[in-house]
Amino acid sequence: MTATATTPVLREARIPADGLYEGPRELRRVPEGRPDRPYERFRLVPLGRVIGAEIHGVDLSRPLDAAVRAELDRALLEWKVLFFRGQHLTSQQQRAFAGLWGDLETNPLLATGDDPEVARLDRTTVPTFENVWHTDVTFRERPALGAVLQLREVPPVGGDTLWADMAAAYDNLPDEVKERIEGARAVHDFIPGFARFYPPERLAAHQEEFPPVEHPVVRRHPVTGRRTIFVNASFTTRIVGFAQEESDRLLRLLFQQE
Repeated sequence: MTATATTPVLREARIPADGLYEGPRELRRVPEGRPDRPYERFRLVPLGRVIGAEIHGVDLSRPLDAAVRAELDRALLEWKVLFFRGQHLTSQQQRAFAGLWGDLETNPLLATGDDPEVARLDRTTVPTFENVWHTDVTFRERPALGAVLQLREVPPVGGDTLWADMAAAYDNLPDEVKERIEGARAVHDFIPGFARFYPPERLAAHQEEFPPVEHPVVRRHPVTGRRTIFVNASFTTRIVGFAQEESDRLLRLLFQQE
């Protein structure tokens, strides 16, 4: 007599659909079909599979020639975050390096040091700007391409600044979510993010300077063509044309992909 295997009966159990997704991920650092090319003007050491790399052999205190600048620009597109160790820049040198990527902006809500175009993040003046995933200044009509940070005081342990690849995050969204947010736009406002740190009278002085703006929920990078999730928990308040409940549900889901 042969025993027949039976499938165990499991109790009913359900996890809400919104949120994080376990299992394998599609990890593409560069657009599909784009070949990897070596860097000839410096040494690049990857820090992760899709995001983050150290650059060795470049002195940022000196003017950079066109070939180095072109390779740094390609490295930024391919690795999204670049780290340069052992650089000791003046504010003017930091500003000059950042200016290689375009015009610089000032932010009246941040303190400055000895240069008005270089913000100073000092815990003695503002309690904290940390512990939340966000994209800087999306409350502007033309958000910045990025930021150039210089660490002056580093704690012996912890205190890490982390980055997320929102193109990889988009790649791994369920197809039904991609369809739902395709072509959608969201409102971004500076008040929610800064209200955690400043009193209302400080924020009221800048309401006319920074009115709410709309950006696509999914942006396509103008150079690489990668689709990228472009909402964040600091400044994105709602998705245009969606009922508030549906907007909140989708935004919570998207925030959790960061």
